[in-house]
Amino acid sequence: MTFRLVIGNKAYSSWSLRPWILLAGFHIPFEEIVIPLYDADTKRKILKVSPSGKVPALIDGDVTVWESLAIVEYIAEAYPKKAIWPKDKAARAHARALSTEMHAGFAALRTLCPTNFRRAPARRDLTPEAAADVARIEKMWASARKTFGADGPFLFGAFSAADAMFAPVVNRLHIYEIPVGRATKAYMRAMLDLPAYRAWLADAALEPWRIEAFET
Repeated sequence: MTFRLVIGNKAYSSWSLRPWILLAGFHIPFEEIVIPLYDADTKRKILKVSPSGKVPALIDGDVTVWESLAIVEYIAEAYPKKAIWPKDKAARAHARALSTEMHAGFAALRTLCPTNFRRAPARRDLTPEAAADVARIEKMWASARKTFGADGPFLFGAFSAADAMFAPVVNRLHIYEIPVGRATKAYMRAMLDLPAYRAWLADAALEPWRIEAFET
């Protein structure tokens, strides 16, 4: 049975991108269900398919999984022959630690630089708190690349769940023209050139919904 993935607007839903780009990047078949965010009946519609009332949610027959990391783990278990997490034990532990830190942190950067996958790149100055978030992210990426990334351009060489978790951060650094180092730019370029990432951007550009609070 093909997975069904419930997501929000591709222009604004960073959490929806994470499992979407993982499935698309690994060529796993799935059906997407888009529920526009911030409409009067958005919550009601999502609650029909997700007990949290939030997106994303993955539906596999009678099983519903919500929260992006839980979805990632479910996909990894469903497709054990695909290197969704790195095969090496140490690399896999490192990838999970980075992904969990991403899932739980970096509130200052998220708040200052809201998601908008249609936004034309333009500089935004960082608060000290957001700058500290960016510095930590750069250290995380550099450590993974130095220790485990020799075999490819992604955090652990080949594209993995860790990259899916950080895909929205790459977008934030890009569209807000946040100054980063050369190694960070090289990793960002690999993500920006990923066909699955480019497909998401193309879909976002075609969406009819506009939320002014995120467009200004």
